[in-house]
Amino acid sequence: MIVGIICEYNPFHNGHLYHLEQIKKRFPDAKIILVMSGNFTERGVPSIIDKWKKTEIALSFGVDLVVELPYVFATQSADTFAQASIELLSELKVNYLVFGSESNNVEQLTEFAKIQVFSKDYDKRVKEYLKEGINYPSALAKALYDFTGKKITKPNDTLGITYIREILKQESKIVPITIKRNNDYNSLELNDSITSASSIRYALEHGENVAPYVPKETLKYLTSLHFSNDYFPYLKYKIMTEPHLEQYLTVDEGIENRITKYILESKDINDLILKVKTKRYTYNKLNRMFLHILTSFSKEEKEQFNHIAYIRILGFSNVGRNHLKKIKDQVNVPIISNYSSLKHPMLDLELRSTCVYACTLNEKEKIKLIEAEYKNIPIIF
Repeated sequence: MIVGIICEYNPFHNGHLYHLEQIKKRFPDAKIILVMSGNFTERGVPSIIDKWKKTEIALSFGVDLVVELPYVFATQSADTFAQASIELLSELKVNYLVFGSESNNVEQLTEFAKIQVFSKDYDKRVKEYLKEGINYPSALAKALYDFTGKKITKPNDTLGITYIREILKQESKIVPITIKRNNDYNSLELNDSITSASSIRYALEHGENVAPYVPKETLKYLTSLHFSNDYFPYLKYKIMTEPHLEQYLTVDEGIENRITKYILESKDINDLILKVKTKRYTYNKLNRMFLHILTSFSKEEKEQFNHIAYIRILGFSNVGRNHLKKIKDQVNVPIISNYSSLKHPMLDLELRSTCVYACTLNEKEKIKLIEAEYKNIPIIF
């Protein structure tokens, strides 16, 4: 039995530990495979600790195999994030995808996903809402309400539908399973022992103690932290010296004019987002847009990357290594254990994004992290 998890672990906290414990209770003999975003995340923010530290933490809690979700997919919208994640899990012969859900009703989530995949009228309704200037996530939710009479507003349920939608579209054999999630995914308030990753990041940025909310194994890795505002001077320089912002991914509909108008007077990333924001743009979409500008990820470059091109292993246990050996002849893309084992523009972008990610560190740490991108082999636990 092989169980898959899609995650960012930004950072790994008590809720993630609970998730793993529940999987082990339900599937005590299962191999657990993780598809994990690397140094930048789907929200367009840096991972608070780097991907190698996140891999070590995951392996220490019984994950058998950690696979990197490449930057090109990890920093796009939920649709693209889910598409590549399901492609990777399918190649790795995963039987079950287990994800958190507020409703914990996988049958209902599957019905909603079927409407999104198979109903042409649903697509038409979404396009109508988009023409009204509504942002994409809201258009999806409003169209779904029109067809079902049910409002899907909770983020984990919404993401779960996206995962199931990709399973259906790809005709994957993966079976989705939910685990009840109770805490507020977006809340910045620290509450109970299980709280959101957002609240933990916010607390760390403001010098608060997060020891009650993360395992001890995570706590020792919370050094040399990466926060969005650490990158703002670099972003500001890039925007003010780049005459063609519209070339970058997510910079659409003339919003580059608003960016150049407000960049000089903006004191940090949140200030810039609040000044630039319109109803068509979600907070996360703007974060992704600024990240794409920062890393010079263009629309033209993105067109090269429609599907996964390789499976990059960040770490494994002996169980995970044996699983790779077992399936290697059944996999349709290369399985790589280091940067130099494959020449591909997707990997070049990975290195470039790591160079940006490392730029806020001191010189010694910066060199170490950049070299790790092309020198490291998988972590063995």
